[in-house]
Formats: sequence, structure tokens, C-alpha cells
Amino acid sequence: MTVGRGGRVAPPAPEGQWEVRFADAASAKGWESLAQQARENTYRAWIAIRTDPKPPVQTPRHHSLKGNLAHGTHRGQTCEQWQIEVTGSGRIWYLVDTVRDTCWITYAGTGHPGATDR
Repeated sequence: MTVGRGGRVAPPAPEGQWEVRFADAASAKGWESLAQQARENTYRAWIAIRTDPKPPVQTPRHHSLKGNLAHGTHRGQTCEQWQIEVTGSGRIWYLVDTVRDTCWITYAGTGHPGATDR
């Protein structure tokens, strides 16, 4: 997503926290839809991703993905893929890039992602 006039300003990550970035334009668009539908929950998810993207105790709402969704590649780096359930069907998926200390949002949306329906 290109930053420009009228765009939201994201603060840089302070020491000990992770950068949170969009992997593609579709995830940025989905993030906006999710934020409009569930503003507070989306903000809390952003804080969780930024401060503790791989919590030692996983919950049904914040956990690593399984099977062929457990990993993804971004900029040549294979990373673990995690999910936060923001609403009943709204989800955020992100890759944890330990080389760049960055979490890449690969999916954000108000609907349940179809990739998990098998």
C-alpha cells in the first residue's frame, strides 16, 4: 500500500517490538474493511502482532496455522504463518519474518478465509 496524502500514519516499531506491514494490496484493503467493522478488535490484534506475534501459549483466537498453511514465503524468506480471529469470521493472517523483525500481513478480512475450508 502506497503512503500518500490522507493516508494513515503508522509509527515505527520501538525497540523490542515488531514492524507490521502488508504483504500485498489485497491485505491492506481487507485490513481497512476489518477496521471499519471491528475497530477496537483490529487495534488489539495489531498490538498483539506488534508486541508478541508468536505467543508461547496459543489460544483458539491467536494461533499458528497448520498443514500447508503453517508457512509462507515473502521476499524469499520462509516464515511461520499465524492467525488472529478478530471477529466471529474476521481474520488476520501474518508471516513472522525473524530475519527482518517484521510481521507481514498476508490476509485480513471480514469473511472467513476460504483456504481453511477443506
